[in-house]
Amino acid sequence: MAAATATFVICHFVLSWRPVRGALVKRLGRGPFLGVYSVVVAAAFAVTARLIDGVTITGGAVDYLWLALLFGFVNALIGKILRLLTLPLLVLTLGLFSIVVNAIVLAITDSLSSSLSIDSFFWTAIWAAIVLSVVSTLLGLMMRPLVRPQAA
Repeated sequence: MAAATATFVICHFVLSWRPVRGALVKRLGRGPFLGVYSVVVAAAFAVTARLIDGVTITGGAVDYLWLALLFGFVNALIGKILRLLTLPLLVLTLGLFSIVVNAIVLAITDSLSSSLSIDSFFWTAIWAAIVLSVVSTLLGLMMRPLVRPQAA
């Protein structure tokens, strides 16, 4: 689990590196990548709300998409700063502290949105961050052929 989390953190930093991200945007364009990512995270929020008892999302599909966009925005701004500030802890724990950082980002998203409710930070937000990360990764892997079709 620690190796997978460390690999996820490394891949996250590599994919957010400007030349790599620029090449992806140049190849795919912003539209499909952002749209598919938002739908994947919205579906991950739906699965997380279904699996974790303390996570409640009110509203319909539009609220799930709004939460996905808000979570992506908070993750892009505050998550990067938190990961940079906690880099020594990330290295010491082989990336496991990124779960806590994701839980903090999820709690900030909860405070900014009226449609997301998380009962307690410590266990509920931590488990929700784990489930959200795993489900969004799995769904993203399944949706990858739709965004980037294989060459014939």
